[in-house]
Amino acid sequence: MADSNALPLTLLAEQFARLPGIGMKTAQRLAYFVMSMSDEEAQNFAEAIVHAHKSVHMCKICQNFTDKDICPICGSLKRDKSIICVVESPKDVAAFERTNEYNGVYHVLHGLISPIDKITPDKLKIKELLSRIDDSVSEVIMATNPTVEGEATAMYISRLLKPLGIKVTRLAFGLPVGGSLEFADEVTLFKALQNRNEI
Repeated sequence: MADSNALPLTLLAEQFARLPGIGMKTAQRLAYFVMSMSDEEAQNFAEAIVHAHKSVHMCKICQNFTDKDICPICGSLKRDKSIICVVESPKDVAAFERTNEYNGVYHVLHGLISPIDKITPDKLKIKELLSRIDDSVSEVIMATNPTVEGEATAMYISRLLKPLGIKVTRLAFGLPVGGSLEFADEVTLFKALQNRNEI
């Protein structure tokens, strides 16, 4: 921010800019918005951040974020615990839950294998996933993103699970609904062909 701004305002904008997807211009707008709040609103905003940071932790079963020992999904008697959907982050769980179609449970890895970023398998929640595998589990769905890191992570976990006699599946990838063939890249078209279904 320009030197004409008060140092606390500059520092606030710099903190907002540390958030993913927030550039300095957006960070400045957020900082100015916070300054337009009443003292009470600003206090509530700050307390909500501190409260969430202190009270939210990982579910001891699936590693998703929760404020209890076990998250509501793992604790539900209505969920099919024989199917585990493995995702990269808690926001992926939220995306699946919005579909209202999946009735199994989840396992959150909290990252993907990426040697370039020094993220090795031991830094992910893979050990916790393996500890959940018993006779009651019939399928593990690998729902990592179709990136190099996502594919590598899916293959690594698949190789660990196959000897245990667990069915390991991968999400189908291809053309989005409403998409246009002319704008699809080669990999997307290849995946769409590879994952085609009989009609």
